[in-house]
Amino acid sequence: MAEKQADGRRRDRGTGRGPGRPREERVAPAVLDAVVELVAERGVAQVTMDAVAQRAGVSKPAIYRRWPTKQDLVIAAAESRVGPLTIPDLGDFREELRVVLEFRARAYRAPGVDRLMAGVIGAAAEAGAARGAYGDYAFRVMAETRQILERGIVRGDVRPDVDVSAMTTLVAAPLIFRLVGEMAAPDERLVESLVELIGSAVAVRP
Repeated sequence: MAEKQADGRRRDRGTGRGPGRPREERVAPAVLDAVVELVAERGVAQVTMDAVAQRAGVSKPAIYRRWPTKQDLVIAAAESRVGPLTIPDLGDFREELRVVLEFRARAYRAPGVDRLMAGVIGAAAEAGAARGAYGDYAFRVMAETRQILERGIVRGDVRPDVDVSAMTTLVAAPLIFRLVGEMAAPDERLVESLVELIGSAVAVRP
């Protein structure tokens, strides 16, 4: 009987379906939620691994296994709220741009995201040699904008001479500045203004 029980435990470990796995799967969302809450309450500079572990109800080793540094943790928290998008081909650049901007505006209006994004930007400016991690995050976040611009060029409704890199930055920057610089939530009016301005700027001229 004891041998059968031991064999069962070994099989559970081998397949990754042991009794502890459901709790392990809850660690990431609990930790990232805790980071967002703490940043909103205290700012990024005051957030510690101890505070995150206590708020999330997990051990520090469980956090370090996933995010070796505070920088990794803050970026993961930001990406959990403002991460990559996938926009289907809607046949029109302006409509695809509107979807991107509306999605981002909703994400930025979520509780705590304003201070989280302000903290990410501030930390990136102070990160020195580690700054590449923040740049990589920004690259992932803006990837879909690059995609819809390039798709529009192929489709023929975006000018082939458009500077895709510069235009990608132009799409992302106004919402962030409204949120962090002006301390106001990006709204539908801003979204529609950007769709009109950027859409006109990149449109194929008759």
